[in-house]
Amino acid sequence: MKIVFATNNKNKLSEIRGILGAGFEVVSLAEIGCNDDIPETGATLIDNAIQKAQYVFDKYGYSCFADDTGLEVDALGGEPGVHSARYAEGTDHDSNANMEKLLRKLGDNTNRKARFRTVIALLEKQENKEGGVGIATLHTFEGKVEGTIITEKRGNEGFGYDPIFMPEGYDKTFAELGIDMKNIISHRARAVKKLAGYLMKN
Repeated sequence: MKIVFATNNKNKLSEIRGILGAGFEVVSLAEIGCNDDIPETGATLIDNAIQKAQYVFDKYGYSCFADDTGLEVDALGGEPGVHSARYAEGTDHDSNANMEKLLRKLGDNTNRKARFRTVIALLEKQENKEGGVGIATLHTFEGKVEGTIITEKRGNEGFGYDPIFMPEGYDKTFAELGIDMKNIISHRARAVKKLAGYLMKN
């Protein structure tokens, strides 16, 4: 099955392909000729995911899915949340700057409870009776994993906040556990498995 994933993030693309497996041909934005900087101006993760998927559907006419992921830290009132990728001022996907700001704001706070949340919006192209493309049907999927924020970065695999996030039930960060294990237990894995389950039934 061929499906467009509304991203040009190589890390995300590799992760999604690894989770979905050989039964799906996941196509990136670049592979459909889209190198646009798609807006992410929503107030929530699901708003952003829908916005990205809608952009691709409206401009290119493909069924596609988009995701947005946020790290929610209880002691910071849910920050960085929807702003996770651009948490540090004046940056865009600067993982080190984002982690440094987060650790600085947490300081020596003993409440390190946090969770990663991923939401996926799937827009499926529906043909009208005349054979032309009609509206898209929206489906959403969510995955989350609870854990804690450690006090310093550990591990070299993964991306984003992986070096400072230790999932519940493990004594290693996502960056220490490695991609294969992360693809089994992560927030994104849980959301993508729900997506895959839906796609395989339809």
